[in-house]
Amino acid sequence: MLELLSPLSAGANLGLVLLSVMTSALSAAAGIGGGTLLIIAMAQVMPATALIPVHGMVQLGSNGGRALMTWRHIRRDIVAAFFPGVIVGAVVAAWLLIRLPYGVLELCIAAFVLYSCWGPGLPQRALGRTGTVVAGALTTLLSSLVGASGPMVASFIKLGLSERLPRVSTFATCMTLQHLTKAFIFGFAGFVFRDWLGLMLVMVAAGFVGTWLGLRLLHRVTDHRFDFFFKWTLTLLALRLIWLGVERLLGLG
Repeated sequence: MLELLSPLSAGANLGLVLLSVMTSALSAAAGIGGGTLLIIAMAQVMPATALIPVHGMVQLGSNGGRALMTWRHIRRDIVAAFFPGVIVGAVVAAWLLIRLPYGVLELCIAAFVLYSCWGPGLPQRALGRTGTVVAGALTTLLSSLVGASGPMVASFIKLGLSERLPRVSTFATCMTLQHLTKAFIFGFAGFVFRDWLGLMLVMVAAGFVGTWLGLRLLHRVTDHRFDFFFKWTLTLLALRLIWLGVERLLGLG
């Protein structure tokens, strides 16, 4: 039965479904990390042409579910400012759909994440409406080209929000908007979602389970511990991106 979900083997399909539970739980509890870990794992077993669109639809379900479960905590002013940038970034991505040299984008994202965690704070104007629109455009473009914008969006959200529940819910909402655009971008590019529909639906359902589990953990963690865990999760993901970026620049990956 599992082999009917996608062109992958039954074992690979089962592994990805279980991973969807775990990474959704991580994203709900830590506010970040699940999507990046998931795409790294998916890249080991999926063809490159399917990786970003399938990952995008799975993350659409995962983040959408998390946003619905925490909707009372969404900072609507941030989302409203972020949304126009998402539209701009999606339009550019639909016409661009090319990559910079392998490794460059990963290194740029990692540098931004490490700066946001350990560097001096950004000037206040970077957190205003214009800065939020720019962040929405750039991260949506990155998300469509490399599928790894989560750490960058989370870093920006982290700068403007200190409490964990508004941070998690606002991040989930912004990521939902970004991933929604991929249905149009990759459909326009000719990707056949139907071949992967079964796997995407089961992974989305598994993601709801993981989100529920992660939110139970989130409520048990204090703000101080959450911030510590959140910062170090971002840092470890950034180091992983640096490793991948250097490998690709040197042609080793």
